[in-house]
Amino acid sequence: MNIPGFLHYVVLFSAFAVLWFLALFCLLPIGLGNIDPETGAPLRPHFKRKVLWATIIAAVLWLVFYFAIGFGW
Repeated sequence: MNIPGFLHYVVLFSAFAVLWFLALFCLLPIGLGNIDPETGAPLRPHFKRKVLWATIIAAVLWLVFYFAIGFGW
């Protein structure tokens, strides 16, 4: 196994994971709607939609990161 090539993929995956979690945590408080008075939890958090948007946002940011590193910006 080529270690520098392997580390290249580890760095790329790690960057995507960091960007995905950052996008998800930024999206979590948006659009909570009504809150249950007994538990304080949102009634419809729309978690699947937020995960999808976090994936899209992270993919776009990751592409910018990838091309910035690739072109030496």
